[in-house]
Amino acid sequence: MSAAERLREIRTGFQPAFWVANFTELFERLAYYGPQAVLAIYLHEHLGLTTEQSTWLIGYYGLIVWFMPIIGGALADRFGFRNTLAGAFFILAIGNFLLGSLSASWMAPVREALPLFALMHLLMLVPAMGPAVVKPVVVGTTARAANENVRTLGYSIYYTVVNIGAAIGPIVASFVRTTVGVESVFIVSAVATLAMAVVTLLFYREPDRGGEPRVASVAQAVRNLLLVLKDAKFVTFLVIFSGFWVVFWQQYISLPLYIRTYVDPNANIDRLLAVEATTVILCTFLVNYLTRKLPAFPLIIAGVLISSLSWLFLTLGSGTPFIVAALILLALGEVTQAPRYYEYISRLAPPGQQGLFMGYAFLPIGIGYFIAGPVAGRLLNYYGEVVRQPERMWYVIAAAGVLTSALLLAYHRFVTRSVAPAPGGASP
Repeated sequence: MSAAERLREIRTGFQPAFWVANFTELFERLAYYGPQAVLAIYLHEHLGLTTEQSTWLIGYYGLIVWFMPIIGGALADRFGFRNTLAGAFFILAIGNFLLGSLSASWMAPVREALPLFALMHLLMLVPAMGPAVVKPVVVGTTARAANENVRTLGYSIYYTVVNIGAAIGPIVASFVRTTVGVESVFIVSAVATLAMAVVTLLFYREPDRGGEPRVASVAQAVRNLLLVLKDAKFVTFLVIFSGFWVVFWQQYISLPLYIRTYVDPNANIDRLLAVEATTVILCTFLVNYLTRKLPAFPLIIAGVLISSLSWLFLTLGSGTPFIVAALILLALGEVTQAPRYYEYISRLAPPGQQGLFMGYAFLPIGIGYFIAGPVAGRLLNYYGEVVRQPERMWYVIAAAGVLTSALLLAYHRFVTRSVAPAPGGASP
């Protein structure tokens, strides 16, 4: 196929809904990773919560964000992608506004009614529900609004957009935090997501379902949700893959506190965290091109292993170059596996259930995040305060990732399910 023919395939292979959904995803990720970059410090230093309380809340937040897509995906299959996406952005805007308004005078009765730790559980629940619904809709839109011959490219575009938002978010957060205040980071995120709700209502058109029927009722959506849980092989895969996210999320949970406490208290953590996302942006299409003819599952395993070994750089030294090297290798592992992971899951979805299955695709992220929070707190406390050798915690993190890779390999060899061949004859 000539370059001109391939470009023609790309121009005609995506419905308009694909581009609108990914445009809104850019701002959703900006509004997620901006607050995420300052959340640990906001909870610990600004609100006065302990390290373990802060990491617990972050893990709790992540669990809700990444568990709820199961429900959000089921609702999207029932009510349509457009309505579900717009509603999610409205919820996200309200949640970020409440978090940013915590110190406002009109919030005083709320602050006085509950202990701070309990109050934060309630306040963080609202913004967590937003991305929980946005994610399966955007990925489900890619499954429906991209032709078969460009679908892998579609997931690469989606993942690049995600990481552009992830790169810009911490930079914007750093500027807003230093010039206006940390609470304003959440207000800016609220404004951005409210704007995306309006964009969705004005420009998003429901993608062509290709004759697939819409889920008849909420009850049917719930039944479909439960039916997926009966697939032991699929659930086993999701549980194993959660180990990758325990490893991955350390960059947002333990790494900021590790740097601030043991490396450099004056380090610009916001900008350091942008290294990983920037690497993803620069390398996604190159890695996709180099691995386009390789089967998906071995690439998933390889990506998990590469990301896991990245943390060993922090055992070699504590300076900024070692941190940057770790984040770059973490990103290279991520771009190796992530687009193929979503491709693999999309091919498992029965007709009319792309939203549901894509919702389940995010479940490992939530499980991993929930585990990563308490794990980070325990490791930081034990190796930092008890053993006084904080760098040794990264051996534990790397080992968890290597174990995950080994379990995925065993799954692939002994229990993996058959799925439709990928374009070009490569099996997922």
